[in-house]
Amino acid sequence: MTKTRVYVVGVGMTKFEKPGRRADVCYPDFAKEAVTKALADAGIKFEEVQQAVVGYVYGDSTCGQRAVYEVGMTGIPVYNVNNNCSTGSSALYLAKQIIESGNSDCVLALGFEKMERGSLSSKYFDRANPMERHITEMGELTEIGAGPMAAQIFGNAGKEHMKKYGTKPEHFGKIAWKNHKHSVNNPYSQFRDEYTLEQIMKSPQVVEGVLTKLQCCPTSDGSGAAILASEQFVRRHGLECQAVEIVGMEMATDPESTFADKSLMKIAGYDMTRLATERLFAKSGYKPQDVQVVELHDCFSANELVTYEALGLCAEGKAGEFIDRGDNTYGGKFVVNPSGGLISKGHPLGATGLAQCSELCWQLRGLAEKRQVDGAKLALQHNLGLGGAVIVALYRLGFPAAANAKL
Repeated sequence: MTKTRVYVVGVGMTKFEKPGRRADVCYPDFAKEAVTKALADAGIKFEEVQQAVVGYVYGDSTCGQRAVYEVGMTGIPVYNVNNNCSTGSSALYLAKQIIESGNSDCVLALGFEKMERGSLSSKYFDRANPMERHITEMGELTEIGAGPMAAQIFGNAGKEHMKKYGTKPEHFGKIAWKNHKHSVNNPYSQFRDEYTLEQIMKSPQVVEGVLTKLQCCPTSDGSGAAILASEQFVRRHGLECQAVEIVGMEMATDPESTFADKSLMKIAGYDMTRLATERLFAKSGYKPQDVQVVELHDCFSANELVTYEALGLCAEGKAGEFIDRGDNTYGGKFVVNPSGGLISKGHPLGATGLAQCSELCWQLRGLAEKRQVDGAKLALQHNLGLGGAVIVALYRLGFPAAANAKL
């Protein structure tokens, strides 16, 4: 039986911004803007959307309905998804599966977040914390400090990489330098300032010896949306010229090795990412070297570095050399986070995966303007949530002949 092909036919997002910057704007407003843009991009009306999957982390139950109702109240099923920082791509993953099941031809994937300023923290203290085992295992391997816990988890992963492979603090700094530089050309980015490597390295320490403030993503408000459709829907609406095919998408949670192998990198999700990536490339028939553009989860520069290896962009232990060669930016082997990534673009948890999808679709359609990656034919997405869940995906133009004819 031939598997149903699924396409992204429209994307939209808001500019990511500092939490609470506009007191009169709330998450339904962000969601309405993103969905309206995605519908306009697809050239369809909301009434043609048959189901919606909505992701957010900080909010009460049925915030998804409250957000979708801003665009239309058509009685469609609306599912609410929370999967930590991988929430947006989890919504995308489920929307794709709905279409593959044959139950719908057109599904909305939406993500948004209205966050508080400052570092992330727990909200409930009368029940088990979902991260307690990760933190306990980390505490057995290294000292737990007073800083933000997420920064410590990823910072310690970076320290382990340094100890094991000789990576230098400057390698993490160069990642942040790159992403800040990329964000200058992204109008959706929360921060658009370029910094020197010296400024990045001398910004306030967050995790001593490995992470400074300019190597950490901020909390953000914002939203992203994608319209997914079946091939029949694409052809019925004449959307071949812009349809981006989701070639493959894999989700993984923590394998036993996350804790069993006593590795700080694995506690931070290394094996989760590697597992999902191996499945993705095995099923798709592609190799990492076939990719030109990547949006990956750089919540901290240390995570971007270890993720290069988990995704197979370079060999294990070779991330430092990969960075020094410039193989992660324009003119190199891959362009990683042309959007500026989470470090500069911002990280409204529920929206991040949809923002990554939007950027990659624009890249493949040749619509990324000053950020455009030359010859972008195959795009890779990586979205990680501690606790844990990771989604990796490959995208390409669904009907390249039609897209080229339009150009």
